[in-house]
Amino acid sequence: MAITATDILFKLSKNTGPGNSSPQGDPNDSIGGFMSSTAITDATLHNLFDVVTGDENAASNLEYRCFFIHNNHGSLTWEAVKVWLFSETAGGAAAAIAIDGTGVVSATSASAQAERIANEDTAPSGESFSSPTTKGTGLTVGNIGSGQCVAIWVRRSAANTAAVDTDGVVIRAEGDTAA
Repeated sequence: MAITATDILFKLSKNTGPGNSSPQGDPNDSIGGFMSSTAITDATLHNLFDVVTGDENAASNLEYRCFFIHNNHGSLTWEAVKVWLFSETAGGAAAAIAIDGTGVVSATSASAQAERIANEDTAPSGESFSSPTTKGTGLTVGNIGSGQCVAIWVRRSAANTAAVDTDGVVIRAEGDTAA
């Protein structure tokens, strides 16, 4: 049976391993390390980042989060996966994404599955952030095998803009499947 949307999971990151073994209760601590067992709540405000405060906005604050894309299909590889910014709220903070340098790894690995940064204000080292807005210009992940995952970093850049009540970004991932 082909891979379906229910086989592809988006999960928060956590400090300790092994991967996919325990939940992450606070999206604000999703700053790399290991994949948690906590799925990101779709279409929910503050499901990855907290509110941009007035002081953070005025200072054009940068914050970082790490989440994982997990192929939970029982046997098939998700092929030629691309990730991009599908939509972004105009007039608010800007988003950019990067693939963690660790690459595609086992979802249950006892070794770090992504870089772990000191805090949300610390940029991960070595990642190149960009803001692709179409599948064609999206970041190329490659293949994610059954039971594997890849870490994606998100940089949120406040821009000293007017307040936006429902600021946000939708990140999309697509790939191919055999069968």
